[in-house]
Amino acid sequence: MSPARYPRRLSLVAGVVTLLTLAPIGVTAAHAKVTRVRQGNSADVSRAGWSGPAYTMNGSGGIVTATMTRAIDAIRGGTGSIDVVVIAGSGTGTPECDVITPLTGVNSCTTLTLTAARDGNDSQVNTDIRNAEFVYFAGGDQCNYVAWKGTALEASVESVVAKGGGVGGGSAGHHVNSDIVYDACTASATSGTALADPYDRSLTFTTGMFRWPNYANTINDSHFVTRDRMGRTMAFVARAVKDGLASGGKAWGVGVEEGASLYLDRSGLATLSGPSAYVVLGDHQPELAVSGQPLTYTNFKIWKLANGQTYDFANRPTCGYYLRSVRAGVPDGSLYSGTPITDCSSTPPPPSGGSGYVEVEPNDSRSAANDIAGLTYPATVTGDMKSTTDRDYFALTLDSGETLTADCAIPTAYDADLYLLSSTGSTLTRSVNDGAGADESVTLTASGSATYYLDLEAYAGSGAADYTCTVTKS
Repeated sequence: MSPARYPRRLSLVAGVVTLLTLAPIGVTAAHAKVTRVRQGNSADVSRAGWSGPAYTMNGSGGIVTATMTRAIDAIRGGTGSIDVVVIAGSGTGTPECDVITPLTGVNSCTTLTLTAARDGNDSQVNTDIRNAEFVYFAGGDQCNYVAWKGTALEASVESVVAKGGGVGGGSAGHHVNSDIVYDACTASATSGTALADPYDRSLTFTTGMFRWPNYANTINDSHFVTRDRMGRTMAFVARAVKDGLASGGKAWGVGVEEGASLYLDRSGLATLSGPSAYVVLGDHQPELAVSGQPLTYTNFKIWKLANGQTYDFANRPTCGYYLRSVRAGVPDGSLYSGTPITDCSSTPPPPSGGSGYVEVEPNDSRSAANDIAGLTYPATVTGDMKSTTDRDYFALTLDSGETLTADCAIPTAYDADLYLLSSTGSTLTRSVNDGAGADESVTLTASGSATYYLDLEAYAGSGAADYTCTVTKS
């Protein structure tokens, strides 16, 4: 499970704080009682409208006053004050409210400690949440928090955002505020474990709890650089794309470092306060993501944010990222830094309506062919001739009467020839134009439904320059 936010301490100030138990008098609860500690004014603010929503996404459990203050000011529109609720799943004390209560624009801060799933339906808990203008999920264990999915608490928190309030969280509370929640309900994943097997038992997810405006298809991660979590976020993103947890075939990991906080305004613009944060985009199917095998996923797009920098979640950028890949469970070096691509016009997108695929070695025989049958066609397949004896095989299926066309743009670094093979390896058609950089093209109408193989072979020369094959079916 995710480590605790930071030690919660008992802080009861006479005349300011009231401690209440919410279990009925005379009834013995089967679990620890819900506790309610209110600081500040005893009466809630009464106001017709609010100017949010606003959000804070924190890499560790503590309140970051810079982003909390921005959220408070945005919600109250610069005037008046708001009521805040902090939700915790364990611990004692009020460390979050101790920081929040003195801030300008805060009328009250109430800490609710809930210790069971059924506490999400407690009437006093939900009254407090609905009367608040900001809800902050403390750190702790996000598995406890996703247990409130489907309870009244879920709808109550959503009502706060709907009326123009806000939501935030740190550590486990950061996780629960993403669209796809890494819930850690069986074990806590490490980067090494997740990359070695993206279907390891420690990788479990909850969906359909909170989907905040402009924040769809996200997976939050915390304590990001300190605990080296880039690798596991890559695995989370690959799983979200492969398993259809994200819509549109794309998922964005949002990793925030300890002590850092992303402030999201009502328009979807996120601004970082603190050391660093990362947005990790997976925009194509993994080359290999199956149970019991290491992950292969090429060209994650990674945006690194430093203090004061922004990322627009409403209009998600297409430039400014650097690329990193994972091959057979081994990630590229320098995962946490890279030279941003600032001109994306030089990278052609896949054909309209299609998807892209980057070859994964070894694929030098039909038995080791890269499986591209699941791509959306027309598709773009890229790779290179790493040696003068390299052969790259790609397996796909055709229905009887279906026509396949493969047009391969060959770089000037080498000469390569293209073959289309039957399921038994017989050559059905080929393209063997002479000269380095000579493009190759094959077309075939299938006489029967079967598996077919595209085979690109080095004829002369080699190099790291990519060939690009556009593959269509009609």
